[in-house]
Amino acid sequence: MWSPDRYMEKLYESVTPSESLDRVTSREEWNVWRERLRHRFVSLLGGFPSEAPDLSPEVIESEDCGEYTRERIQIQTFPGLFMPVYVLVPKKRGARSEAVIACHGHGYGSKDIVGLTENGEKKTGDPGYQKNFAVELVRRGYITVAPELLGFGDRKLAEEAQSPNSCHRLSTFLLAMGRTMAGYRVYETLRCVDYLRSRGDVDADRIGCMGISGGGLVCSFAAAVDPRITAAVVSGFTNTFRASILSIHHCVDNYVPGLSLAAEMPDLLGLIAPRPLLIEAGSRDPIFPVDATLKAYETIKSVYKLLGREEKVELDLFEGVHEISGNVAYDWFRRVWS
Repeated sequence: MWSPDRYMEKLYESVTPSESLDRVTSREEWNVWRERLRHRFVSLLGGFPSEAPDLSPEVIESEDCGEYTRERIQIQTFPGLFMPVYVLVPKKRGARSEAVIACHGHGYGSKDIVGLTENGEKKTGDPGYQKNFAVELVRRGYITVAPELLGFGDRKLAEEAQSPNSCHRLSTFLLAMGRTMAGYRVYETLRCVDYLRSRGDVDADRIGCMGISGGGLVCSFAAAVDPRITAAVVSGFTNTFRASILSIHHCVDNYVPGLSLAAEMPDLLGLIAPRPLLIEAGSRDPIFPVDATLKAYETIKSVYKLLGREEKVELDLFEGVHEISGNVAYDWFRRVWS
């Protein structure tokens, strides 16, 4: 009698997102809807700086890894805020190469996806749920950048240096400032786009993004608001808010105040259309249930169909849990860019 469970269900059911894709029935309506939702989405994320500061890239370290070179640089993202980024550059490449931004999920940060342990040593044995996917990308010939997302690895609060992450403290602080952790991570990822476009060896028309779990949120949201990301792989995230972060315990960095009043998750991923989008999903993912993933995929596919680009959205539904697949993704970028 006293439980709020049913009340929460009824509250969700009482809300009809104002920017639902269900309201879009023509290309003309889609054009208006896309611009309106993008603007509102950025505002809900906490907004982005009106002027971007100089990137001021600085090389911190460099190592020859055989097939590729691994550098670590730092760039300025927000004024006075710097981010370390691994830059993996294949030795065999053309004058201008395709590039992919690799967004790690929860864990010990960017070291995990570039094949290093938390202490910076070469990883051996079990690669973990992220499967060194930045390394797999550079081995396919893509210039790959792996940003250290705020709250992980070397970007934790000093008081939480020994904790797995600083997501909670940083996220709640940003909320009190009218900002969001999602907004900060998305904008910093877009600064990686700025960095790649500043390089003379990158094809600016072929910059993609791939992310898993919390990195899937960052990748999908970044691609949704910035068309300079011309292809995206979203792994272990595509779902509905109702079935995932509103029903199953998730870190506070997943929550954006008021977002459910504007859109459901498939609506937001629909902003990526008509650019190529690949959705990876494990059939036994316990925190992003597959039934809701399939429902979200059908909604997203409907906007691609509306635009006559149904072939640009794909689903890799693989037998597995909350993990990277890569069976399709690693070679998919070059295929869709060809």
